Amino acid sequence: MLALMLAAINLRPGITSLAPLIERIASELGLSRGLISLTTALPVLCMGLLAPLAPRLAMRLGLERTVALCMGLIALALLLRLAAGHSSAVLIGSAVLVGTGIAVAGPLLSGFIKRHFVDQIGRVVAWYSLGMALGGAGGAVLTASATQWLGGRWSLGLALWALPALLALLLWACLPNRAEPVAQASGGLPWGEPRAWLISGFFALQAGLFYALATWVVARYHEAGLSLLHSNSLFSLSMLVGLPSSFLLPWLAQRFDIRYSLLLGCGLVASLSLGMITALPFFLPELWAGLCGFGLGGSFALSLVLPLYEAHTPLAVSRWTAMMLCAGYSMACLTPVLTGLGRDLSGDYQLPFMVLTGLALLMTWLAWLLRAGSAKG
Repeated sequence: MLALMLAAINLRPGITSLAPLIERIASELGLSRGLISLTTALPVLCMGLLAPLAPRLAMRLGLERTVALCMGLIALALLLRLAAGHSSAVLIGSAVLVGTGIAVAGPLLSGFIKRHFVDQIGRVVAWYSLGMALGGAGGAVLTASATQWLGGRWSLGLALWALPALLALLLWACLPNRAEPVAQASGGLPWGEPRAWLISGFFALQAGLFYALATWVVARYHEAGLSLLHSNSLFSLSMLVGLPSSFLLPWLAQRFDIRYSLLLGCGLVASLSLGMITALPFFLPELWAGLCGFGLGGSFALSLVLPLYEAHTPLAVSRWTAMMLCAGYSMACLTPVLTGLGRDLSGDYQLPFMVLTGLALLMTWLAWLLRAGSAKG
């Protein structure tokens, strides 16, 4: 359980730690908003394209050893950011390595849960998603302060997140490596399953919204007239409020068998709060930032549960999860880039955030379709 939590904590800081510093980094490196958004988009694209490799690597190397290698790759990528202060190529290259490590680890951690916690899925996924939310919130909340503490050098503030990755590497390297049964080796990803596509579509929308906001919501608030400190505090609040929803909703989903109803509720909350951030950023901003974090944090945690109920063996769960991550992240990687390009072309964040609100409504509709197509909840 400790190994699972430590791995989960390392799946987001490499991306969310950039958000509080992104405008400063873009200015110092002379990058447009479209180019600087690649630091978010490329990891997400890697997380999509490389996810199908996870089951194959697990068959060849063993699940535990493969996850240990992923933690090592994430640590290496974050240490490379020490040299990114004067090189946009190093910064973007480190983003690709971060995405590669996350891409392979994500599906295997779902299989790890199915193998060791088959009778406690809801409770364990709650802790797993809480770990991811803690890492994401830590990256968003602590990086700016750490950068100040380290003399104002943002490269040091970003590289600091290599420490928990190194700790996870040490723990996973000590776990006994267990081979997958040969009987599970055959079979590919469930590309022909309509429900797998619905789940992947929902995942794509919620991930796209999360990473677009992780990249640009601070800039949106600041452009609207809020101070940079207030804008960062609203983003931090959103990430922190995502913690209880990431933990509570998977538990409720299993306890009362209402996972699809909860998905629908998260979509509605995210749509409403994004609409208010778009149209009225000065009206109760703390309320809407918190609700947005609750809705997106909950929808992400619940989407992690879905493959666990659609497949029956650890490797099959890894395959469903790999398809969800592959199709989902491959589509989601476009959202932060298009948001940045939309800002460059339109001159403000109003139009891009209107489009994000429309995507939240589409996510809500997919949640309704999943609920309608299920015999339960």
